[in-house]
Amino acid sequence: MKKEIQPYYHTLDVHMTDGSTFKTRSCYKADKIVLEIDSKSHPFYTGKQVLIDTAGRVDRFQKRFERTKQIQESRNK
Repeated sequence: MKKEIQPYYHTLDVHMTDGSTFKTRSCYKADKIVLEIDSKSHPFYTGKQVLIDTAGRVDRFQKRFERTKQIQESRNK
C-alpha cells in the first residue's frame, strides 16, 4: 500500500440523544459525534409517529389552484 493516502482512522466518542456515550473508531474528521436522532428518540422506532397536517396542505393547494385558474380565465377574456 502507498503511504499517506489512507484516511486518519481514530477513536471518537458518540453522544446519543438520551445522554449516553460510547466509543468507536471512524474516519470522521472530529473527535466527537453528537447524534440528533437515534433509535431511542426516533418516531419510527418508538411508535409515536406524528401525523402530518395533510388536510391543511390540500386546502392550500386547492386555493392556489383556484387562483391560477381565475388568472388564466381573466387572461383568456
